Amino acid sequence: MKRKVNAIWQGGGANGQGILTAQSGAFNEMPYSFKTRFENDKGDLGTNPEELIAAALAGCFNMKLSFVLNENNYHPIELNTDAILIFEDGKIVEISLKLIAKVPEISKILFDELVLEAKNNCPISGALNCNISVNATLASGD
Repeated sequence: MKRKVNAIWQGGGANGQGILTAQSGAFNEMPYSFKTRFENDKGDLGTNPEELIAAALAGCFNMKLSFVLNENNYHPIELNTDAILIFEDGKIVEISLKLIAKVPEISKILFDELVLEAKNNCPISGALNCNISVNATLASGD
């Protein structure tokens, strides 16, 4: 599999701006800038690289966990994961995943083991050089 994303940046670091376009069309000419990266916590002005990394990790983790659960004959109804990325001193230092899962008929002990397996073997986790933690809650799967 190959995927292409195009990034165009114009201007200086603090006053420039850019756009991101994905081959898939998931985003097209999405704005990003110093302001969207460091000054706009609401995110209504565009995205930033760290937000995209957090999204990639949450999505990859959910998909990997779904596969791991299926391999163990469990069928999730919903995997809902928030990813909170901590960026300090010019470096991503931690991403905390908060999962609420609806998985029928699984024990909490096995669920926790499979969550850890998914976190450790998700392709995006393997590409990141930061601490990744998971707080997993098993909600009613009925």
